[in-house]
Amino acid sequence: MKEKKSHSGSDRLFKVFIYVVLIMLAVSIIVPVAWVFLASVKQNSEFYGNPWTLPATFYWQNFVNAWNSAKMGEYMLNSVTVTALALVLLLVIALPASYCLSRFKFRGSKFLNMAFMAGLFINVNYIVVPIFLMLKDGDVLLKKLVGSGFLLNNIFVLAVVYAATALPFTIYLLSGYFATLPHDFEEAAYIDGAGYGTAMTRIIFPMAQPSIITIILFNFLSFWNEYIISMTLMSAAKGPKTLPVGLLNLMQAQQSKAEFGILYAGLVLVMLPTLILYICVQKKLTQGMTVGGLKG
Repeated sequence: MKEKKSHSGSDRLFKVFIYVVLIMLAVSIIVPVAWVFLASVKQNSEFYGNPWTLPATFYWQNFVNAWNSAKMGEYMLNSVTVTALALVLLLVIALPASYCLSRFKFRGSKFLNMAFMAGLFINVNYIVVPIFLMLKDGDVLLKKLVGSGFLLNNIFVLAVVYAATALPFTIYLLSGYFATLPHDFEEAAYIDGAGYGTAMTRIIFPMAQPSIITIILFNFLSFWNEYIISMTLMSAAKGPKTLPVGLLNLMQAQQSKAEFGILYAGLVLVMLPTLILYICVQKKLTQGMTVGGLKG
C-alpha cells in the first residue's frame, strides 16, 4: 500500500511539473503574438509610452496603409501565387515518384531511395548561392540566344526551386506511408482491368489522404514563410517580392519614418494565415507526421 501511495504521489508531481512547463511554454508563445496583434492597432503616439498598455482605440488604418501604400497586398498575391504553384508542381512530381519507389522494385530503385534520403541532410540555405549562380549563368546564356533572360526575379522559377528543394522530404514521407498500405486493393483493381495509373489515382491516393494533407500543410507553411531563397533569387529593386521579403523592406522603411503601427500591421498580415491554418489542422499535421517509415 505504501509503495502504491508513493507511486501515485510521484505521478501527481510529475503531472504537475508537465502542466507547469506546458503553461510556461504557452505563455511564452501567446504573449508575444498577442502583443504584436495589439501593437498593430495602436497609433504611433502610443508607442512612446508603456509598451504593455492596451490601445486607446483600434486604429485599423494601419492595415489599410500597410496593404496599399506599403504594397503588402501585392506581396501577398505574389506569395499566394508562388506557394500555390510550388505545391502543384510538388504534388505532380512527388506523388507518382513516391508511389513507384514504394510499390515497385526495379533497377536503380534502391539508389533513388538512398539519393532522396541523402537529400534530407542537405540544408537548402547552404546551396542558395550555387542555385543563384546557376540561374544567373542561364540568364547570360539566354540573353545571348534570345536577347533577354527570365530565370532571376521570376516568381514561377522561384516556385520551381521551392518544389525541387522540398522533394526529398516529401518523397520520404509519402513513400513511407505508401509502403504501409496493403497490395490487396491494387491486385483487385488489376483483376477488374484497371491499369497502374488508375490503381494509383483511384485506390492508393485516396487511402493516403492523411499523409497527402500533411505534405500539403507542411510545405505550405515552409513556402509561405521562406525568406532566404526568395531574397536571393528576387533581388531586383523593382522586381516582384514575396511577403517575407516585402516585410523586411517594410521594416527598414517604417523604422526610419517611426511608423511602428504600419510595421506591426504588416507583421500580422504575414503571421495570420499561418496561425489560422495551423490552429485548424494541427491534429492532422501531427497525425500525418507520425505515419509510416521507409521499408526495405
